Amino acid sequence: MADNASKKRVNWTYILVPLLVLVVGGWFVWRMFQPQTVDTSEGLEILKGTTVERVVVNDSTQQVNLLLSEDYTHQSTGAGDATRNLGKAIAFTYAGSETSAVIRAVQDVDPAQGWNAVHPQTSFLGSMLQLLVPMLLFLGLFWWLMSRMSGSRMMGGFAQSRAKDVSQERPDVTFEDVAGEDEAVEELEEIREFLSNPDKFHKVGARIPRGVLLYGPPGTGKTLLAKAVAGEARVPFFSISGSEFMELYVGVGASRVRDLFDRAKKASPAIIFVDEIDAVGRHRGSGIGGGNDEREQTLNQLLVEMDGFDERANVILIAATNRPDILDPALLRPGRFDRQISVEAPDLKGREAILRVHSQGKPMTPDVDLHQVAKRTPGFTGADLANVLNEAALLTARSNADLIDNRAIDEAIDRVIAGPQKRTRVMNEHDKAVTAYHEGGHALCAAALRYTDPVTKVTILPRGRALGYTMVMPTEDRYSKTRNQLLDDLVYAMGGRVAEEMVFRDPSTGASNDIEKATESARAMVTEYGMSARVGNVKLGSSDTDPFVGREVGRGGQRPYSDRVAAVVDEEVRALLDDATREAWEILSRNREVLDDLASRLLEAETLDERQLAEVFSRIQKQPERPVWNYGADAAVEGAVFGRPVAGGEEPAHSQPTDPHSTAFTPAQEADH
Repeated sequence: MADNASKKRVNWTYILVPLLVLVVGGWFVWRMFQPQTVDTSEGLEILKGTTVERVVVNDSTQQVNLLLSEDYTHQSTGAGDATRNLGKAIAFTYAGSETSAVIRAVQDVDPAQGWNAVHPQTSFLGSMLQLLVPMLLFLGLFWWLMSRMSGSRMMGGFAQSRAKDVSQERPDVTFEDVAGEDEAVEELEEIREFLSNPDKFHKVGARIPRGVLLYGPPGTGKTLLAKAVAGEARVPFFSISGSEFMELYVGVGASRVRDLFDRAKKASPAIIFVDEIDAVGRHRGSGIGGGNDEREQTLNQLLVEMDGFDERANVILIAATNRPDILDPALLRPGRFDRQISVEAPDLKGREAILRVHSQGKPMTPDVDLHQVAKRTPGFTGADLANVLNEAALLTARSNADLIDNRAIDEAIDRVIAGPQKRTRVMNEHDKAVTAYHEGGHALCAAALRYTDPVTKVTILPRGRALGYTMVMPTEDRYSKTRNQLLDDLVYAMGGRVAEEMVFRDPSTGASNDIEKATESARAMVTEYGMSARVGNVKLGSSDTDPFVGREVGRGGQRPYSDRVAAVVDEEVRALLDDATREAWEILSRNREVLDDLASRLLEAETLDERQLAEVFSRIQKQPERPVWNYGADAAVEGAVFGRPVAGGEEPAHSQPTDPHSTAFTPAQEADH
């Protein structure tokens, strides 16, 4: 039925558009052949001349039409004295007071020539048609244009939801297409079972969650999970982005929310999926200068609709966001988004499963080991892994090969991490030497330290914004870091700058990114992780951040600690960086021959892999263990800034960051130069 109606609308369109064009065009052509008008005095002068062949007087409109034997030239009285040819058909109108003058002028024309001095009066119906036809044509054209702009519903189409209803062809994605998110799939399996068999839950008085919030970093598969639920349950799937609710006109967003939920209830059981819900669900009243009335009205209507869900309507709202911290608390309370599911980057096992899903249909050489590829891509999301295999396939096709090999996958990983290689960027010999020693300093410090990850690759080939990079890869998934690991990261970051100073005595700007990352990590150790004896186990800073600009707004926008504490924080950060620089000097001085050998090999080969690096580092002297950090004793010696100094303790404190996202550097750390 819907297809037939659509065909009829298309047929009427093809008929009405040419008809309107013809009618409007004919009206304009008819207007072109109408006589040219002049004022009354000029018309009377023409009547006195000898060129008049015919006179027609219309009593109803008080208009006189003249047909001349030759073209009439109108002389303009304005600036420039311009002339204009008006043709042979001339018309002028007269007022009631000028009737006698017009009558005398017409009577002076000799009727023996057969001139028509009187025209029958036009009927009232004819006059009305002359007035209404152009107006009706204009209104019809306006109606057609507006109906096309607003979904064939006139202005009401702006309020219609733009959700894509795919009830006729339900999503063909299932949980088998989702890999690396076993916990999220397990949570959503219950939603699928409720949509398929709701009576099972109603019998025991269970109420299924009305809303499910999927949150996590971009590219982790939140949209894929929502489609998989609909595909498994075989129900209609309404998908819309949060920004699509917003429109130029106030109140349209709320109307679209109502329309979306009405459509879903009529098609129940169904799933509504709102992607990037933070576009409409931000905390009300937040932001500089207050809130946004249209967005808040839309959010209020969304809250009302979710609260008014009929328990037997079998409609589930699934939303996705990268920023759950800025959502309005009323949206997150039980009864609306009852279930909140974290969709994080996959672990080693999950990455391997994702790679196997995306490798289907991509021919590979027998020596390609997806487990090893998964080990080399810690921190990668599902989208990143799909991009790696796609880039490898593109590189293989570009080289006219038939099978994807390890070399293509290795290049694809480098592209995803650091960007494409800059083959056209040519460095002079001095810059290449500086880059080689810089990256060699990073790699040598990482290899000599005891708590860093293994160095897997060093290159001086420009890639992305870096002139070279050193890649370290963890041997296992890590969710927190100890103090010694963070201190080793600082030494590793400062190794490039120290190598430049040691060899050339003239450091370059290539270490700016290293210094930036090291400073951020050191400040986090002092202000967040409690790894400074002078500052202690105190979190300095406010967790209240502005959801629009991301800056701290606690205590009226001021930092929540005194200037004295801020000075101590700066001193502690500086001390950590100075100690890291000093330790990097010790490592590179002790292994100067290894550094020179590594730099010369980089200048010759430009890229060294893990096997070649192991040969170079076989002669390295490892850095000795650091003394055990006893927080109590250190605080007693240095003096705490908060209250009285803490007495020294016998047992060493086991201090490490508890935040799972507290790593100072990305797993695949690249040292920019």
